[in-house]
Amino acid sequence: MQKNNQKLPKFDSTDELTSFFEDNDLGEYLDSMPKAEFDVAIGRRNHYVAVDQDVVEKLSEISKTEHLTSRSLVNSWLREKLSEHALKR
Repeated sequence: MQKNNQKLPKFDSTDELTSFFEDNDLGEYLDSMPKAEFDVAIGRRNHYVAVDQDVVEKLSEISKTEHLTSRSLVNSWLREKLSEHALKR
């Protein structure tokens, strides 16, 4: 594998850095790039479903009176229904 030993110039602004890499290949400067370490925390995934407008309107009304987000209310109701369904089996 070929080494990429070109020195990365100093930049006074992000705009200068961006302009530089519009005309230059980042791969030629990889060895002079600072090392970066970070953790990635993959959380829950969201899934979206289509809901009829009249249902959303009623859901919104109920969530306001219950002082809950629509998301919390829907998840709570779905969990209840799933539990009921599991008990029937």
